[in-house]
Amino acid sequence: MPEKKIRVLMAKPGLDGHDRGVKVVARALRDAGMEVIYTGLRQTPEMIAEAALQEDVDAVGLSILSGAHLILAPKVVELLRKNGQNNVMVFVGGIVPEADIPVLLSAGVHAVYGPGTPLAKCIEDIRQAVVAAV
Repeated sequence: MPEKKIRVLMAKPGLDGHDRGVKVVARALRDAGMEVIYTGLRQTPEMIAEAALQEDVDAVGLSILSGAHLILAPKVVELLRKNGQNNVMVFVGGIVPEADIPVLLSAGVHAVYGPGTPLAKCIEDIRQAVVAAV
């Protein structure tokens, strides 16, 4: 019986219109054998949580370059938990000051990836988190 593919929802919350990075990560995850759903630009936390529920994903990746990560990421985590998606890993990529990383982690974000993070690290972290959640 074939192994279940990891399903990852990639989203651009808020008003950030820069999507090159999220597309690079989405392609790397897909090339690594994961199913990737990309919601597109300017998504609200509610739209992201609803899409994650409808798509039955294992992980949600948020690409945030606007500086609104301390508001948007915790809200997405909160909404996922309200939906009963307690095992869905949330990771954030983008420009996040070092001082903000512990705040995001304490809010339920699994990992934060800044510019230059090797794609192999993101892939391996997602695989390990999804296996651990099962």
